[in-house]
Amino acid sequence: ENEAFLAVDEVGSENLEIITPSVSVLAEPVVAAVDEVVERHGSGALVEAYLEFLYSREGQEIIARNYFRPRDAEVARKFADRFAPVRMLDVGRLFDSWDEAQSKHFADGGVFDRIYRPGAADAERER
Repeated sequence: ENEAFLAVDEVGSENLEIITPSVSVLAEPVVAAVDEVVERHGSGALVEAYLEFLYSREGQEIIARNYFRPRDAEVARKFADRFAPVRMLDVGRLFDSWDEAQSKHFADGGVFDRIYRPGAADAERER
């Protein structure tokens, strides 16, 4: 989604239209401190401060200004005109893991392979 907004910024809204699905998958990149790295660099306080800032109101506003959906409810309301409503499916609640979802839906022979029909949209338009 953020990349689509950046593309519109780059080429103009008269050249691109963002189509938002009514349902999507909630994908949240993991943010973690790796103990070995933190200890090697002595960056524990910095890592802790970053993580606290990331989820602070100010951090969430920076996130929203850069076209990422904020998790903070108040910030989300403030930027509601930017982000179309989308029902988010939480993979962690629907499957045991992302690996399970990947293998069931997107691995060779998975659900996607069984329903995808290359060229079907083109054939439908030609009718």
